[in-house]
Amino acid sequence: MGEEVEEQEFGGSDRGRFREKLRRSLDVLARMLEEQRFDATDPMTGLEVELNLIDDRGMPALRNAEVLDAIDHPDFQTELARFNVEVNVPPTALHHGGFGRLEQSLRERLDEARQRTASQDADLVMIGILPTLGPEHLQAPSMSADSRYSVLNDQVIAARGEDIRISIEGAERLEMVADTVLPEAACTSTQLHVQVRPDRFAAYWNASEAVSSLQVAIGANSPYFLGKELWRETRIPLFEQSTDTRSEELQAQGVRPRVWFGERWITSVFDLFEENRRYFPALLPVVDDEDPVAVLDGGGTPGLAELRLHNGTIYRWNRPVYDVADGLPHLRVENRVLAAGPTVADTMANAAFYFGLVRSLAESERPLWSRLPFAAADENFHAAARDGIAAEVAWPGHERIAATELVLRLLPAAHEGLVDWGVQPAEADRVLGIIEGRARRRVNGAEWLVRRVRERSREGRLAALRATLLDYRDRMHTGEPVHTWD
Repeated sequence: MGEEVEEQEFGGSDRGRFREKLRRSLDVLARMLEEQRFDATDPMTGLEVELNLIDDRGMPALRNAEVLDAIDHPDFQTELARFNVEVNVPPTALHHGGFGRLEQSLRERLDEARQRTASQDADLVMIGILPTLGPEHLQAPSMSADSRYSVLNDQVIAARGEDIRISIEGAERLEMVADTVLPEAACTSTQLHVQVRPDRFAAYWNASEAVSSLQVAIGANSPYFLGKELWRETRIPLFEQSTDTRSEELQAQGVRPRVWFGERWITSVFDLFEENRRYFPALLPVVDDEDPVAVLDGGGTPGLAELRLHNGTIYRWNRPVYDVADGLPHLRVENRVLAAGPTVADTMANAAFYFGLVRSLAESERPLWSRLPFAAADENFHAAARDGIAAEVAWPGHERIAATELVLRLLPAAHEGLVDWGVQPAEADRVLGIIEGRARRRVNGAEWLVRRVRERSREGRLAALRATLLDYRDRMHTGEPVHTWD
């Protein structure tokens, strides 16, 4: 949720007005889809990376305001906690060297940011969850000053009606209770955007859902939270639970969670926005002055502010996005399953694998999702989060198959998809070679972290986590992909 929201209280009339305006926005969206009002001439891709801040001892640095002042660049923004920032890389088309420009932009921004923050006792780290976080870092004073976060926090807690209970059982077990949504801030991700034509949106979203398990298995990078070794991609269960507005009774009744994989393959982007309206009460019922019908009738492009704001408070792992750029509306799939890091090289390899494989599957004559039950895709996703590089998944033609073996089999399809986007074959070989290296060596960020911490077990858990995180930080800044670190 990137929109600005002022401190305010909401009443029943606000929610009623918002609901009606949301229905009106959906009617306008349906018209726009029917009338083919969307820009699809030169599809763009984009990239956002959430970053953690640590001090020279490897502990969280609650200094994002000072860091952002030092960086002084509009592409860097606040995130929920004071130990987080986010960098947005300008969108670009992948052809004619666009993928290389995306990678260069990310490298340049991070290098410049690190130089400017050297005096702030705060270094940038790309990692799914800071392993040195403690309960004291997840209290209200750690929340960023931006009012949108406090408003969202208040609404989530009010909707739930009780404290948030988090229970994760992996290699070790974690039980905790939180009275804010700040455990969500522990989860830092890489978000990939791909713009698609409305008539192809369903295929790209379905393909994104199908491959999410493979993305997580090969890219897992958050095995520790609050000193405990949990899932290889602990971000997944932690994020699902820390923003859950449902009480235990509502969960038992089958009410949908706000962090959601989904429950079915779709036939249109409208299906997802309609599900948003039908299943999820508004957390932030802020009503805009725009009359979308009048704007559309007048030949303009409606902003659909209510639709966008509501969508921003429903955290699908593959989220539909309606946006307007240069006066033209477009649609994107926002892929949110990946942890941040470990390096720029790894991040771009993850992006290449996603962009290429999704295009190949979405444009296939025989859709994968016609042969893979949606429930199996959901189960695959959570199995990959739990087991990481060691995961096994269900796949057409296989009862179960090792995720690493399936990734290797699908690399040619990912390569073909990248070339179809306009990426040069040599560049596709280079970045996908990193995915191949991880799969063959069975090493990703999570595996590297766990092995190193276990090697240091005699030092005590916190000391081992701190030393390993600093080692990780230093290796991250070399730029060499994680599967080559040892």
